Amino acid sequence: MSDIFFDELNIPKPAYNLGISGVGHGAMTGRMLEGLEQVFLKEKPDWVLVFGDINSTIAGALAASKLHIPIAHVEAGLRSFNRKMPEEINRILTDHCADLLFTPTAAATQNLNDEGIAAGKISEVGDVMQDAAILFGDLAKNRETIAERLELVAGQFILATVHRQENTDHPDRLAAIVEGLCLIASEIPVILPLHPRTRARVDAQGIKPGRGVRIIEPIGFIDMIALERASALVVTDSGGVQKEAYFQRVHCVTLRDETEWTELVASGWNKLCPPTSGKAIADAVCAAIGTVGQDNALYGTGNASQRIAHQMSAMS
Repeated sequence: MSDIFFDELNIPKPAYNLGISGVGHGAMTGRMLEGLEQVFLKEKPDWVLVFGDINSTIAGALAASKLHIPIAHVEAGLRSFNRKMPEEINRILTDHCADLLFTPTAAATQNLNDEGIAAGKISEVGDVMQDAAILFGDLAKNRETIAERLELVAGQFILATVHRQENTDHPDRLAAIVEGLCLIASEIPVILPLHPRTRARVDAQGIKPGRGVRIIEPIGFIDMIALERASALVVTDSGGVQKEAYFQRVHCVTLRDETEWTELVASGWNKLCPPTSGKAIADAVCAAIGTVGQDNALYGTGNASQRIAHQMSAMS
């Protein structure tokens, strides 16, 4: 899937690709740690910059830490307070390895303060996803023909994404999500770009979405923004899509027990709905359609990337 983003956003191909996939969390992180150590020994970077909360994040932080290379963490301080999530462990460990922590929100900064991380290491810069939403917003407008290609009417469909392990790897939760989407689709069409992991789990369980749930192949970032903007509401278990919906000022229902983006819930743009039953999901979505949250700027002014680059340049 990454090829879509490199091509669509005109991102240069990476100098190194470790090519690690298709293995468990432990094996993946261990192989990344081994591979990155060799890259760092060869390149001798002044800093290692890691982003987010995935396995490569913690692998990069650990490899750099053991080689005494300073670490900067972008999107630091996020907490769902659910340590059953692999992402939560990755966030915590990376933050406590890092020498410089770039937080997107005041809540993230407070989380780090509460954990005893020195204030001098923390820099609240805003969210780089806000930067991306602004940068690629005009391109997304030109891609709104994706809705036309799919014969969708703006404001008259639901956009859904499902990929998180806590949902896809638990048959009852995945079945409830599919049932909920089917119930919703009896009232309003549902568009579901299907993640490869989700497709594999749905096929393995013999779950077949009913009529009205329209499954499409995974799409790129710009097409995703265009569909988010045109939708009546977004249903997701993705951390990033929660924010993308907010950037497009579209309400979101999140199919999780908690979220690291607590300010979206507090400001009324996001509603948490644990996927315990199809009816609960359908009721939450139907109640949220047409609602909006507070008119506020939660993630900075769109210059987080410049602020990070400036600080990193000054310290190199």
